[in-house]
Amino acid sequence: MANRDNHYEAAFEAFLRSFRIPYVAIDEARRALAGDGSLKSLDFIVSPVGSQRWLVDVKGRKFPGGEDHQTYWKNWTPREDLDSLQCWEQLFGDGFSGLLVFAYWLVADRTPVSPEHVFEFRDRRYGFVAIGLDDYRRSARTISGRWDTVAMPTAKFRELAIPVQHLLLTMPAAATEATRG
Repeated sequence: MANRDNHYEAAFEAFLRSFRIPYVAIDEARRALAGDGSLKSLDFIVSPVGSQRWLVDVKGRKFPGGEDHQTYWKNWTPREDLDSLQCWEQLFGDGFSGLLVFAYWLVADRTPVSPEHVFEFRDRRYGFVAIGLDDYRRSARTISGRWDTVAMPTAKFRELAIPVQHLLLTMPAAATEATRG
């Protein structure tokens, strides 16, 4: 069973369920063994009908972030997460692509997505944006050598990241009601 203590991952799973998007939640209790080392587990394998299959790593962030809630579009990640996701792509083979889903918990009036794409779950509001692993890796820059973390420049991230609804489904008007639960 996947870790449901992480409200960002629980919210994303609720989103997938609400739109009946086929997925498998990954048990993150143990790292996968690969060769001489191990791989960080991905969070979900998502397979929309008639679409690309995605190996998803959910990144939970507040929007806006920071102690004073003045920092927008935080998109950092440990480099190991990118390396592991790339290894998963190779192991799964053709037809599977790595996808980073930034699950922004909306803690103020601003949002990274349009109002119809805001997803409510357990009395919290979320905006999910997605970016392909290859696009992220191409533009990511080291932000901390000590912690081995990277991030994309904000302008480039905003240009390339899209609301997850645009990638995983088409949002007919009737489906927007499903985002309320």
